[in-house]
Amino acid sequence: MRNPTSETGALDLGVDESSVFGPELGEFSDSERRAAEMAEDKELKTGTTTVGLRTDDGVVLATDMRASMGRMVSSKDVQKVEQIHPTAALTIAGGVSAAQSLISTLRAETNLYEARRGKHMSMQALSTLTGNLLRTGGFLIVQPILGGVDEEGPHVYSIDPLGSIIEEEYTVTGSGSQFALGVLEQEYDDALSLDEAKHVAAKAIKSALERDTATGNGINVAIVTEDGVEVSRHKDIDELLED
Repeated sequence: MRNPTSETGALDLGVDESSVFGPELGEFSDSERRAAEMAEDKELKTGTTTVGLRTDDGVVLATDMRASMGRMVSSKDVQKVEQIHPTAALTIAGGVSAAQSLISTLRAETNLYEARRGKHMSMQALSTLTGNLLRTGGFLIVQPILGGVDEEGPHVYSIDPLGSIIEEEYTVTGSGSQFALGVLEQEYDDALSLDEAKHVAAKAIKSALERDTATGNGINVAIVTEDGVEVSRHKDIDELLED
């Protein structure tokens, strides 16, 4: 019986040679399928509105608390801003499972960095790490805002799902971003105090809540300073605006 061979005379075992050594590090073989599924609204998403503002004393990050699945409100109590570093936090917009995985990975990497080097990761390094992780395609589709404070001062980074990184004075993400951005354009000033920035962030989230159906059910606020990260939750945004 003749052994099957290729035109080059090599033994043909019916194996796709292109996949013998794949996937390589950083590649995810099912990324196209996952992206297609999310485009069809099959995964739990945050919908959302998130904002980030930089001040001289620190950073304010704020988000709503609603998660959706297609046109259905699947949760009214989602934590969309999380501490990932002793003096940094991350907001999430996009796929919930991917965002949770990204947050867990960033926490592990920052802890490992500190254990190995005996110091905290800088915000430039942390933003680069976040962008690199998103570029792998393993966290489709997440659009975070990173806010933190290091030796150089406060920083706010807008990071898109493909990993591009832009440092901003203020930024927004999510389905209600156009409504929130209008408020920030009118209200933001680089001389804002942290309390004033918190008030502006709440106004921006409320504006999106009024017009975007995927935004609602309260507000999460993170205040990031050189002393750490303080996260608070408010079901009634109006009470926060009255403070």
